Amino acid sequence: MAASKDAAVNKPDSTQAADKNEAAAKTAAKSKGIAVLEGLLGKESAPVIPLPGRNKIEPAKKAHWTARWLKKLRWRHAIIGASFLGLVAVPATLASLYMAFLAADQYHSSTSFAVRSIEGGVSSDILGMFTQASGASTVSDSYILMDYILSERMVAAADRRFKLEDVYATRGLDHFYGIGSALPIEDKLDYWRDMVDVSFDHASGIMQVTVKAFDPKQAQEIAQFIVDRADNLVNSLSLSARNDVLRAAQDEVLAGEARLSKARAALRDYRDKSQEISPEEGAKLAVQLIGSLEQQLTQLNADLATAKSQMREDTPRIRVLKTRIESLEQQLAVERQRLGTGERSPASAAGDPNSPDVAGRIAQFEELETEREFAERAYTAALASLEKARIDANNRQRYLALFIEPTLSEMAQYPSRLLNAFLVTLGLLFAWGIGVMSYYNIRDRA
Repeated sequence: MAASKDAAVNKPDSTQAADKNEAAAKTAAKSKGIAVLEGLLGKESAPVIPLPGRNKIEPAKKAHWTARWLKKLRWRHAIIGASFLGLVAVPATLASLYMAFLAADQYHSSTSFAVRSIEGGVSSDILGMFTQASGASTVSDSYILMDYILSERMVAAADRRFKLEDVYATRGLDHFYGIGSALPIEDKLDYWRDMVDVSFDHASGIMQVTVKAFDPKQAQEIAQFIVDRADNLVNSLSLSARNDVLRAAQDEVLAGEARLSKARAALRDYRDKSQEISPEEGAKLAVQLIGSLEQQLTQLNADLATAKSQMREDTPRIRVLKTRIESLEQQLAVERQRLGTGERSPASAAGDPNSPDVAGRIAQFEELETEREFAERAYTAALASLEKARIDANNRQRYLALFIEPTLSEMAQYPSRLLNAFLVTLGLLFAWGIGVMSYYNIRDRA
């Protein structure tokens, strides 16, 4: 009975224990579900749910590895952020502030002109003047003019005229765009090429010059100075070319005159020695004389034949006729030799004006006369060329056609503050990005 009582007493206790165990199991299941939900939401306290086939990670090792990774990640990101701040953000901000508040205003003056060449006569209207203009020989002059504007000679002339160190002196705190003091000509040339821009259109032949300065009036004066110096250079080039042509024509005239004088002197010397104006006239007289002698000889031969038929050989008439025939034959031989039909003598072969050979004298006279005529023609042509060169020299063959005079600015166009700040920022960002990418590339390869 006692045992049954104890059993009756213990039965409710066991039921209560079972109920407690069931409640604890439900609580543990609920806690595990909450933990899984928190793991899905990304809470650090969420437990790692082991999956089949995956190794379990010990909580201590996982915590240590996570701490090391976060430490490295924070250190690397801190270095990248600091480099971006020091290499990009701060310099870009300083450059923007400099462009916004310190950079001095710059004004520009622009002018446009072209080198033109006039060929032929002078026209009375403007349209005719430009239709006669030829640009075949002005392209090289335009390039010469470009080099001259950006040369040390131009810088030296501008420095003597305006004192560039005073015109482009530092304005306020703007030490970047200002020029220094006591600079050599090479540094002044570099600064001049930054402040003066020259562009040339090969198709139209138009050249545009833009001058920048801190004062608009000074920019206009410098641009006008460049135009004046360019005009002087074009005029000097044209004058030099005209003088060269004129000098060459004068040399040709002097040479032709000397040659003509020499030919005339040789012809006069020949006439003095031969004592005749023209050997052709002497040849005509010699031909007439030979014809007359031949006619007389023919008549004497006929008379001799008639006398022989009536008289004996020893009669005085026949002897006289024979003597006259012999004399005529000798004289006829002499005249023919003088005319050149016989054998030439050594004197005529040597070209002696005193030679009795008429043909030799005619040949020599024709040679001298040909030389004189050719010298006269050459001299006449040289005189015509000289006269044309003088006419061309009176006209300006090349000139500077200025159709846009130097302008006067009313507002500052330079420096381009937003554009310069953007370009500086973009360049710094580009350089910084290349540096970061190079670092990661080397790190990955290592």
